[in-house]
Amino acid sequence: MNFETRTGPDLGDAAPEYPDTPVPEWYRDAKLGFFVHWGLYSVPAWAPAHPPGGVPTEDAYAHHQYAEWYANTVRIAGSPTWRRHQELYGTGTSYEDLADQWNPGGFDADAFVGALVDAGARYVVPTTKHHDGFCLWDTATTSFSAARRGPRRDLIAELHDATRRAGTRFGVYFSGALDWHVSDYPPIESDTDLFRFRRADEWFSRYAAAQLDELVDRFRPDLLWNDIEWPDGGKGRQDYAVAALLRRYLAAVPDGAVNDRWGVPRHGFLTREYTHVADIVAEPWESTRGLGYSFGYNQAEDASHSLSGAALIRLLADVVSKNGNLLINVGPRADGSIPELQERAMRELGAWLRRDGDAIYATRPWVRAYEETGAPRAYTAAEGVVNVIALDPAAGGFDLPEELAGRPARWADGSEAALERTPDGRSHATVPDAFRAEPAIALRVEL
Repeated sequence: MNFETRTGPDLGDAAPEYPDTPVPEWYRDAKLGFFVHWGLYSVPAWAPAHPPGGVPTEDAYAHHQYAEWYANTVRIAGSPTWRRHQELYGTGTSYEDLADQWNPGGFDADAFVGALVDAGARYVVPTTKHHDGFCLWDTATTSFSAARRGPRRDLIAELHDATRRAGTRFGVYFSGALDWHVSDYPPIESDTDLFRFRRADEWFSRYAAAQLDELVDRFRPDLLWNDIEWPDGGKGRQDYAVAALLRRYLAAVPDGAVNDRWGVPRHGFLTREYTHVADIVAEPWESTRGLGYSFGYNQAEDASHSLSGAALIRLLADVVSKNGNLLINVGPRADGSIPELQERAMRELGAWLRRDGDAIYATRPWVRAYEETGAPRAYTAAEGVVNVIALDPAAGGFDLPEELAGRPARWADGSEAALERTPDGRSHATVPDAFRAEPAIALRVEL
């Protein structure tokens, strides 16, 4: 779903004027952010792991592989989640009853954020409220929150303060149009239901706006990441509507970034979820996915469902070469610890960025994004330099494009690259033996 194209309803002459939402340079330079899907759904921490090839379309919601969708999937009678919930928690135990079982124990926000920063994060975006309606900050709008149930802590305040102390940008994820806690609709079982079974009335529009205003007032987030649109009752000229919300936000945070999932004819950066983008996109965009096939921690997943460090590094290089940022997700356990599979990939990414980060951060697309002859490679550009990121150093070598023939070049560690002339006048780079076992290596070619 490309959310920048999902707009409506058509308000005609009653349509509001939207503020400009330019994508700030800090966001374009950042390149790597970390989503944090941590919430009430982290208590059951389960969704059916799909077999190779997935499941039939008609079973996609009953067998939803996003663990953060537990509150919906558990209401689909006969679904694997529904059956497991009865067996584990007993008939009559609702999803919301699990709120009092959530105990984050000795969660240390500074240590947690530190792990993200060590992995290369330039911005951190925790889920403040997912579709289940459970708020992770101390809100005046509802008692269904981490401050009043279960943890009895303002977890967003803790993450915000730790992120600011780390000198990193802080954003908020907010579920604008879906809130199952204050809705009486049946469970969502299709993409059609996703946009049909949602509240669009004035009361709910005001409720959502009050929550988002609280987040902006308290945390001044550098980024607003809204999900799956906004209630239609809040898309007009009212002070609780999207246009007014964005005006207030940008007045409070003039260099703030916003995404495209508002359901209105104005957006900031584009989002693509678990989607391969084939080539350079003219507008700034963001690729997002979990390290596994779920955003929330799913204990049913194993290494076969999770990105290795090498795959994560290559994904980042591919996305950045096409004018994108990567918002990779970490899904902690209920106690706030990062599962080892995710932590291992994060450590490998951080180690690679400490050497090759100049080929990623503060770069822009070059004239092309990708080539596959020889060692497959991605391209990025910075002032006076083209970065050639070899994505399979074990292949041994590759020819440089004609535009880069005869130019001086250095490997990411600073060592000079010995380039050979090819019969057709190009330059050939041979990957040094020391780098051939690496997941990727950047060659910096001077212009």
